[in-house]
Amino acid sequence: MFRTRLALVTLLAAALVVVASASAATPTLTGVDGPGFTITLKKGKTKVTKLKAGKYKIVVKDMSTIHNFHLSGPGLNKKTGVGSQGTSTWTVTLKKGTYKFVCDPHAAIMKGSFKVT
Repeated sequence: MFRTRLALVTLLAAALVVVASASAATPTLTGVDGPGFTITLKKGKTKVTKLKAGKYKIVVKDMSTIHNFHLSGPGLNKKTGVGSQGTSTWTVTLKKGTYKFVCDPHAAIMKGSFKVT
């Protein structure tokens, strides 16, 4: 009986560790520029307007050779190149403040921002 209880407690503890690890996974954001004159940053299907400070994985999809994706904010300045298409992945730590993302060649019309608290 004692061994059975010990085995169950051990299994329960292991399951809690797995659940805690899964909930601590790095959130993923998706940035897209093009193929038209659009630029977006989303978490899932939701447009990013506010995030909590912390570590994020950002997957950027360049859909046009005339655009890039440039993200800047407190302590951060990351960008893809103009002239190529493809996918880039960044792991970043966002700090409190305002962040902006733009297509550098078309910054007047392709831009967005969000706040980190």
